[in-house]
Amino acid sequence: MSDRMSELIEVMREILKWTKFAGAREVRNILTAALDTEQKRLIYHLSDGNRGSVEIAKAASVGDSTIRRYWESWARQGIVEPIKVQGGTRFRKSFELEDFGIVAPQLKNEKAETREIV
Repeated sequence: MSDRMSELIEVMREILKWTKFAGAREVRNILTAALDTEQKRLIYHLSDGNRGSVEIAKAASVGDSTIRRYWESWARQGIVEPIKVQGGTRFRKSFELEDFGIVAPQLKNEKAETREIV
């Protein structure tokens, strides 16, 4: 890799670092407003792109239409990303809740973690 290319990559990393820092408060505000119940936080936390709406609905004790409705709303807000899968579209969360000081609810069979950031 040329020196010029290395320099550009380093500048891009620096820009990315400051962009993340500048947007962190706004992301936290959006997540807090959109995920205003423990159930919504659980659904968001489980939205990893691997689980379908039926699986998440069962874990959260809601209908899968509720999951799809949340996903569509969250996609408009930019906090989930669509993932094409055989049979349709799933959504993957764009952010980890713990990165913004929001405690993600745990399923009963998941290991309990408390990583709240003050």
